[in-house]
Amino acid sequence: MDIYHVIKKPLITEKGTHQATLSFPETNWKVARGGSYTFEVHPHASKPQIKQAVERIYDVKVLSVRSANRCGKRRRHRLTYGTTPSWKKAVVVLQPGQHIDLF
Repeated sequence: MDIYHVIKKPLITEKGTHQATLSFPETNWKVARGGSYTFEVHPHASKPQIKQAVERIYDVKVLSVRSANRCGKRRRHRLTYGTTPSWKKAVVVLQPGQHIDLF
């Protein structure tokens, strides 16, 4: 899988923006932790593929990757029910001193 197909888009939310600005002095729970950035990724992408894609695209060093599969929600459209698509989210923690300019 191509690295540009692994990362679909960055998720820019209020919580994600807050986590991106935090570093070890503010968190005090994990040694040598940098900022955390959230991305929507391909559903079949593994953690090593996500790490490699972020390092190559944004030219940063990744400390760890956390991923979660998000199930689609049930929605009603007129008289029938359907579901929104399922997707995968990845939270990428960078090495200290590294950052990604998403804005």
